[in-house]
Amino acid sequence: MDEAIAALAESTLAKATKLRRLFDAVRKVILLEGGAAVIEQRAPQMEAAGVFLGSDWAYPEILLPALSSYSLKSSETDTVIIEAISELRLLAVAKGAYEHPSVSSEQAHHYLTQVMAMNLDLLFGTMSEAERETQGRLALVTRALFRHLAERIGYEHIIDQLVDEIWRIVQQRPIQVGSVKQMITQIAICRANPDIDLGSSGQGADRLISSLYGTTQACREDPGVAVYYERLESMDTGALQYEASGFARAMHDTGLVSPYHAVLMRYLLDHSDHLLSEALGLSSTGRDCLMCYDDLVRALIRASVYPETAQAIYGISLTLERGILYQPPVAPALWRQIHLPLSAWSKERLRLVYGDNPLPEARLMEGVLCMLGQPLGVGQGNNPTCQSARALSMWAYNDPDYLLQMVVWAARDDEIVIHFEGQPISSMASLTGVASELSVDLDPVSLLVVPHLDRIYAEMGRRCIGREGDPHRWVNPEFHGWWAGRGFSINVDVATGKLTDLEGFLRHFYACYHPFFNRSQPLIHPQPAGVAITDSAARFIGWHAITILRVALDPQDVMRVYFYNPNNDSGQNWGDSVVVRTSGTGERFGEASLPFEQFASRLYIFHFDPLEQGELARVSSDELQRVMDHVYRSWGADRVPAEHLQAAAENPQAPSPPDPGGV
Repeated sequence: MDEAIAALAESTLAKATKLRRLFDAVRKVILLEGGAAVIEQRAPQMEAAGVFLGSDWAYPEILLPALSSYSLKSSETDTVIIEAISELRLLAVAKGAYEHPSVSSEQAHHYLTQVMAMNLDLLFGTMSEAERETQGRLALVTRALFRHLAERIGYEHIIDQLVDEIWRIVQQRPIQVGSVKQMITQIAICRANPDIDLGSSGQGADRLISSLYGTTQACREDPGVAVYYERLESMDTGALQYEASGFARAMHDTGLVSPYHAVLMRYLLDHSDHLLSEALGLSSTGRDCLMCYDDLVRALIRASVYPETAQAIYGISLTLERGILYQPPVAPALWRQIHLPLSAWSKERLRLVYGDNPLPEARLMEGVLCMLGQPLGVGQGNNPTCQSARALSMWAYNDPDYLLQMVVWAARDDEIVIHFEGQPISSMASLTGVASELSVDLDPVSLLVVPHLDRIYAEMGRRCIGREGDPHRWVNPEFHGWWAGRGFSINVDVATGKLTDLEGFLRHFYACYHPFFNRSQPLIHPQPAGVAITDSAARFIGWHAITILRVALDPQDVMRVYFYNPNNDSGQNWGDSVVVRTSGTGERFGEASLPFEQFASRLYIFHFDPLEQGELARVSSDELQRVMDHVYRSWGADRVPAEHLQAAAENPQAPSPPDPGGV
């Protein structure tokens, strides 16, 4: 195997021949006692030699755990082997033995945890007849791989870690919950299998499993939707009310909706519609909205709620709770959406991802309702389209009728037109977007709208070429909406990439956003901002678009910035003790937060109202120095201007940033 790695590294042509030799060696080694550990140790050398070159595995940051099952259970030997090498590479990253430029140890650990959750049968189950037929001895490779993954992470903690991971994700209330449901299903299958002994682990999974498959007494044993409907027909009002309240409680507890809940909702429409508010789990606010828009809500349920699109129920409930139907344009816009004819391209794209059952119109309606109800649950998927995801979230949060108009243009007309400084930009006339191609791990609305927004955003950037400074100064207000401040502040010189006027930038940010320095003025509209993302070792990864939502004291009286992060999972360790929280410190569903000082240390762009600028905040020198030290120890370590380093060398008594060479 070592000779094959060396031969691959040395070759410039005919790498395919050398790959065959390496794959054969890996297949033999992994079946030996301790073979997987040997491959794990050599995974960095394999990647450097070019084993993943020209394939999706060359970009581990875009890999989807849900797709691993297809690779691991493939009848193609090469596919199984390269997937095994990739996962052993990520195990080395997760354990800190391999510093990868694209993936942090936390990201690698989360990925492997989800892969194991979706393939628990490979860990605990015996080989099925189907595996024997399609894979033969190749199935032994995947089981050897999973035994090693489990041994390195710890058998006794796998299920418990998976349960904790699932709860951590659902607490953020993402719109896309397909992978979460898949993980819960795998845990349920393993727990029901008498051949699999999980011991005492996985006790916390009961609530998750019951939220999908045994929510109430009538569906406790997961009888199937047809049998459940028959049981509903024999129930009296009291029993139906018990079912309705049980489903609503589980839905609001987890953010997950059972397929049986959809069956109940459609039954109540025709037989006991007075229980609809009970089944939606509405407060007095939601009940009032339901009473005012009863016909519309009924139509929305009929158009969107099926066992396959059960999450629409949660979207309807939260939309009613937000009270946005009282905004004059929203209700008629939803009536239009119910009867919207989709273009052939839109139908095909929805079918490609979600299938034909139910129809694409129902899938899109589900996506619309979930986005209106969960504006902070929008995710960008594995795409470099954080700007477009942020825009969708911001419109759903702040301007829902504008979002609905965007959906109509994209889904019906295959074109969106947005004006930039008075000039129209058509998504069909624009060239390429930021993303060269879009993966399909998106919610239905994003699936149709983001390709258009991405091209428009890129075109706006192209029209700023030649202007001095960062193009976001002009693009963000035009792209997101009038409420994005026209004032703009940045602490990085675009031409050199070096820090510029960091102290002035921070004092300005405090003056605009910190309640102790802006006369306690709350943030009125969500504001676009840019942060420097770092990994758990505080190393710079890239620039990222977020939305500042509010600034407030948390339950421990710590001033925190609460923000929206479109990257699918907001709970991250950014290094140097900067750990983003998603719960436990006053966060609402979908929000991420950091103490004000730590947030300021990762901020590089913010917007403000130039007419309300005021004076720079008189922040204490100690607090300001703490923030700047965070910057210098992380993403700003190699961005200190040369003149600052020279000044520090000439005046060693003055406070100065550390040597940028030593992070």
